[in-house]
Amino acid sequence: MSEPSVSESPSLVDSHHHVWDLDRRPQPWLDEPGHAPIRRTRTLDDLRRTATRTIAGRRLTSTVLVQCVTSVPETRELLALAEQDPLVGAVVGWADLASPAIGEVLDGLRSGPGGGYLRALRHLVQAESDPDWLQRPAVERGLRAVRDSGLGYDLLVRSEQLPQAVRLAQRIPDLPLVLDHAGKPPVGGESPGGRAPADWERKVRVLAASPHVRCKVSGLITEADHRTWTIDDIRPVWHVLLDAFGPERLMFGSDWPVCVLAGGWNRWAATVEELLDGCSAREQQAVLSGTATSFYRLPGTAEGPRPRT
Repeated sequence: MSEPSVSESPSLVDSHHHVWDLDRRPQPWLDEPGHAPIRRTRTLDDLRRTATRTIAGRRLTSTVLVQCVTSVPETRELLALAEQDPLVGAVVGWADLASPAIGEVLDGLRSGPGGGYLRALRHLVQAESDPDWLQRPAVERGLRAVRDSGLGYDLLVRSEQLPQAVRLAQRIPDLPLVLDHAGKPPVGGESPGGRAPADWERKVRVLAASPHVRCKVSGLITEADHRTWTIDDIRPVWHVLLDAFGPERLMFGSDWPVCVLAGGWNRWAATVEELLDGCSAREQQAVLSGTATSFYRLPGTAEGPRPRT
């Protein structure tokens, strides 16, 4: 990936957020304990009203809208929303990777309303008990179809599931991959002595050795104590990510509105700004805009948001 130019207009890309309309599509996971604060419809206008803080002088200019449930109709809705709203530059959707018809499903999504905004797929691997789910033959065939369609893949795995992500990166080295939420390391209380969790660090460094893998700096505060976390809990994980991936393979993401459970968009933005202290302008550009723009092929971020269609 070419290094971003610091002469570009300052842009801020949120590489990971969600929306949902509970009147239109239920979100069963919101019924789980602890999710009551976010158990209501969330829209792009809600995000606009919420995301008011700048990071390194940058205001939010573009976002990547990510699937919530295992539903092709939801993906169609997200793509149609991307076509209508200039804030959304890309969509990470869902389709059944194990289906023999995965190629036809992807073709149908891309030919429908907003289909040009489909940039990647994601599956909730974190909910799969099979430690080799990503290596199932049917799933691997589906992932190769994703690659052949010119799409990337978002890896949603927990720390203990990182080995199968490593195997995927090694087995399909030409499939663009991005690790969501840094692989969900335990943050804070399980990191004695101000160090990142050793088992997570070892695994994530192995994954980072595959140069086609990117990583989202997102979702960390919800892995910490929602009420008591501080930047000192986050910093050891950040240092590992910065060293393992380098800023040119890291991208800022809010995981809004899930982040509301642990402080919200603006508090996380302030934390990221402090973490970036000491990074050069070029490195900040990569984390805050360049990496996501390149991976998701975002339109218009250098010149400002695209016009509403």
